Amino acid sequence: MSQLKDEALVSHLEQLQVDNILVKGHPAGLFVLFFTEMWERFSYYGMRALLTIFLISEIVNGGWGWSNEEAMKLYGLYTGFVFLTPLIGGVIADRLLGYKKAILIGALTMTAGHAAMALEGIHANFFFLGLILMILGNGMFKPNIASMVGKLYPDSSSKKDAGYTIFYMGINGGAFLGMMLCGYIGEKVGWHFGFGLAGIFMFLGMLQFFFAQKIFGIIGDTPQSTKEKEIKEVKDNSEVTTPAHVTRDRLIVIGIFMFASIIFHLAFEQAGGSMTIFAKNYTQRILEGQTAVIFKWVDAALTVFPILVVSAVLFALAKKIWFKYPLIVICSGLSFAIIWVLCGWKLYREFNSLSSEVTVSWFPMLNSFFIITLATSFSRIWEKVWNPSGPIKLALGLAIVGLSFAALSYGSLAIPPGAKTASVSMIWLVLAYFLQTVGELCLSPVGLSYVSKLSPQKVIGLLFGIWYCGNAIANFIGGFIGSYIDNITATHSMSYFFGMFTVVSFIFAIILVLCSSGIKKMMHGIH
Repeated sequence: MSQLKDEALVSHLEQLQVDNILVKGHPAGLFVLFFTEMWERFSYYGMRALLTIFLISEIVNGGWGWSNEEAMKLYGLYTGFVFLTPLIGGVIADRLLGYKKAILIGALTMTAGHAAMALEGIHANFFFLGLILMILGNGMFKPNIASMVGKLYPDSSSKKDAGYTIFYMGINGGAFLGMMLCGYIGEKVGWHFGFGLAGIFMFLGMLQFFFAQKIFGIIGDTPQSTKEKEIKEVKDNSEVTTPAHVTRDRLIVIGIFMFASIIFHLAFEQAGGSMTIFAKNYTQRILEGQTAVIFKWVDAALTVFPILVVSAVLFALAKKIWFKYPLIVICSGLSFAIIWVLCGWKLYREFNSLSSEVTVSWFPMLNSFFIITLATSFSRIWEKVWNPSGPIKLALGLAIVGLSFAALSYGSLAIPPGAKTASVSMIWLVLAYFLQTVGELCLSPVGLSYVSKLSPQKVIGLLFGIWYCGNAIANFIGGFIGSYIDNITATHSMSYFFGMFTVVSFIFAIILVLCSSGIKKMMHGIH
């Protein structure tokens, strides 16, 4: 059966004129998208790791000295619009530009945005201009690269979920490196250096994708130029043979899954907001003596191991495509050479210091580290061990993210109401990020895969945009709730604040489980 499915994948690629080179059983194009998305996520999460810290840091330390409430509101607005603009970008790509041109335009716009943010020391308006360019560029980039991943596989392929999980590992590889390096350089050296570094890797990712366009065949070309070819390739069977009531039911399921994603992400996105404030003001981060030495070695392992894993992926891709697409390998190789040099400098600097202050951005980096180390295991579980229905996977994600906030709630029990600072053990944040990662692997890549499977082919880009629009709503709500952290902790406690997210997540997880059989019927055979 698996051989037949592999033959179906190869046939699908040939029909789309995609280069049928396979890497680890998946199209080589998947790994090109893996690295393109990785460098874009490096730039986004590298900047996001600094955003709240920069805004609330004292003016004497180069920050803007904003209050927690002001910083959280801007954070919520920015991250919300980052997920809202893909709705427009998906429409533009579907109807006018095609995925390839939209991705390149988005990448160039985001590169300009990072350059503007690096100039924030000259004038504050450069900072806000950078945020606007990042929002617009992300709208063109984000939905369309995810759509291209889905186009690489036939809907019947059992590899599609695994492909999205691998792609998700690339997202988090970039997020890990971005938060580690941009966060470290921004906090330890200078904010504008951190913002500027993010732009360098966005530019390198754009170059890599530019040189890789031929590997995708007609996938992502302008709709006008490939319309007849696409009709011939897919025979339009999904649009002609799918009854209207089936399409309607599947769209309802996408809506249900989107609502579950909103609940998940309004909690999950506290990582860049209230959890960052908790890490900065309420967590013991100054380490000395033996504790500092142990942390330095742990940090070294966390730094080197994920880069080795992602470097191995690049090596596997390079072996397959070097002779045919050398410029792709050269661009990616240059990126990794810079990464290795920067990481070596960071470790040398830390090991030669007497004490160690854990950066605030180190904690959200753990989410990406756990993704990199756990993603392939989840991919194997879904393929070979246990593959529950979509609703059950999403319910698991909600329940586990609820547990992560239960851990934070318990860890902050000793913080008195109204306290501005505390010294809570780091272990609670580490545990929370681990649990959030497990929940994320149950929900996010699976949700992307089901949007691809359940969507009518002609509007798949639009529906990915709508999916990210749900994330926008989650970020708006999450930022709004997070802005009340000082008021809620003064009236009740920090434990109460985190406990709210636990209760809400558990309630909707239970609802999904109870409704799972009905939702499965509405999917009409899509698994």
